[in-house]
Amino acid sequence: MRYLFLFLIIISPFSCNDNINEVTVISVPEYKEKLKGFWLGQCIANMTGLVTEMDKIGNIGNIKTGRFYTSDDWGKLDEPSIFSPNKPSELSKTIDFVFEQDGIWPADDDTDLEYMYQDLLLKNKTSFLSPSQIKSGWITHIKLKEENFLWVSNQKAFDLMNDGILPPETSDPKLNEHYEMIDAQLTTEIFGILSPGRPDIALEMAQLPILTTARYNAKWISDFYVSMYSLATTLDSNIDIKKNIFSIAEKSRHLLPDASYSSKMYDYVKIQYEKGMSWEDARDNVYERYQVKSEDGYNITSKNLYCNGCFAAGINFAASLISLFWGEGDLKKTIKIGTLAGWDSDNPTSTWGGLIGFIIGKKGIEKEFNRNFSEKYFIHRTRQNFDRDIDDFENMANNGIKVITRMIENDINGRYDRKNQLWYIPNKN
Repeated sequence: MRYLFLFLIIISPFSCNDNINEVTVISVPEYKEKLKGFWLGQCIANMTGLVTEMDKIGNIGNIKTGRFYTSDDWGKLDEPSIFSPNKPSELSKTIDFVFEQDGIWPADDDTDLEYMYQDLLLKNKTSFLSPSQIKSGWITHIKLKEENFLWVSNQKAFDLMNDGILPPETSDPKLNEHYEMIDAQLTTEIFGILSPGRPDIALEMAQLPILTTARYNAKWISDFYVSMYSLATTLDSNIDIKKNIFSIAEKSRHLLPDASYSSKMYDYVKIQYEKGMSWEDARDNVYERYQVKSEDGYNITSKNLYCNGCFAAGINFAASLISLFWGEGDLKKTIKIGTLAGWDSDNPTSTWGGLIGFIIGKKGIEKEFNRNFSEKYFIHRTRQNFDRDIDDFENMANNGIKVITRMIENDINGRYDRKNQLWYIPNKN
């Protein structure tokens, strides 16, 4: 499958403080379309993945969820999750795509903290948030007592902040026992697209937000996603989306230390894809290898956690890679596989829905689904104290443009040609 990539990339000489560098030139209006695609793609994938969230986590310990889903289950009745063992999802009776509700996309934990971080960057007029700025943002925008849509490491970090602890100590394993649970890998991908083509800067921007909740493998996995998102702004328009996505995944693989279980998961899943195995068989093998046999240093099962660590960064990363490779850059296919793969199924779908949505843009998503989508986003469903209770992708993309422009002009010695609406981004030497 081939897509028309909507961004303009030109490599050219550019004078900057008497140094001649190669630069990437990006059309700002076209990038704005891609930012809208990021938000829309995340929302579709998030809502769809929520239908099967925690339906299938295996049969270890006290919780038995039966056989995993397969492709044949798409369109069939949704089965109950471990959260609601007596009833299926309220979002959809069947396992199918879920779209906006009454013309509005509801915020969820896979999108709302990214919304918060973009807002904090904008309001604080910075590209690099400080510990106190992050703490202030969390306490201002996250509800303290009622349902606040935080779990495991995110909730623990929030508790620590309310006790006066600042990031990055909020992910210190001595204070936060959940530091490798699912957390930063679903809340920080946005930093990649806020630093187009400069994963080095994106990782610097994301470092403290990631360390707010994650350490070790959970951090490295988050770095991997941030890098992929940043590299997605510089794809080769002469090759198809599958090759492009696989290429930026391989370029980001180096962020996973070779001795880590996360790197071994990446290699294990990729090898199975290259052998031509079905995604279902690969998923079953991942379950057997990591949750049953605890190989490659993945020892979550031995900790006797609730639902066998079904929120853990590792197992969700492995499931994410299955939908990445077997999805092959196809938005619908990737979301379907992520939704059916198991565990915390809205997390991998949101990550790749946002990435592919960014690559093909909002119009590309609407072409895929042969329909128009609402741009309204209800941030106050899960968070609080923003300027708008219901925002929209147009404004959210405009705010992203402001953050990026400030970073380019102030932090990397780039330039914004306002007349022609072009960013000139110096490449890393």
